[in-house]
Amino acid sequence: MKLQWQDIDTVLLDMDGTLLDLHFDNYFWMQHLPNRYSELKGLNPIEVSEDLNRRYQDLQGQLKWYCFDYWAEQLELNIMQLKHEVVHLIQIRPGVIEFLQALKNAPFKVILLTNSHRDGMQLKFDKTGIDLYFDEIVSSHDYGFSKEQQLFWQQAEQQLGFNKTRSLFIDDSLAVLAAAKQFGIKHILAIDNPDSQQPKRVISDYRAISDYQALTESLAKFVD
Repeated sequence: MKLQWQDIDTVLLDMDGTLLDLHFDNYFWMQHLPNRYSELKGLNPIEVSEDLNRRYQDLQGQLKWYCFDYWAEQLELNIMQLKHEVVHLIQIRPGVIEFLQALKNAPFKVILLTNSHRDGMQLKFDKTGIDLYFDEIVSSHDYGFSKEQQLFWQQAEQQLGFNKTRSLFIDDSLAVLAAAKQFGIKHILAIDNPDSQQPKRVISDYRAISDYQALTESLAKFVD
């Protein structure tokens, strides 16, 4: 994977599925939450899973989908308490720390752009310490729009002052990458294996990577 690092000033990074293994989030929303919800409310687990899946599909790409406050109110559950029950599943993707360290040694502004709720973000920061590598950290909840929406990108550009033609954006969500491309982000990379427990995806619309080794090596050569 070769990038023209001299054409880049800002590196924009997603968190879940990009820097962290998406297995934690997939397992929580698709298995742990339905199971615990059915236990705590005395409901049929199959019916609960079907109902939640319908709700997820209806809200896909909307800020509510990512909002712990919304789900806590809808389900009358303490989402963060349930998250803590499976906190051991939070894992950094292979090669991420080396890549982040290489970025620290390079003349770029490094920004985290995530749809994660601030509470969930902090839980992952406490477990992994990846927040130490960023110059700026933005949750879509700060703006009131998800990364799938153009209004998110407009506000991010205005607040952070990055040049979209000289920015690299890495994300695992094809919908988010499409929004970034529509907005005019010039350098885009996809993650083809965001969940370590699922098969690698075939991605044809964007250049895709499975790990950060080649990027880290090319970045090290650029810095030298």
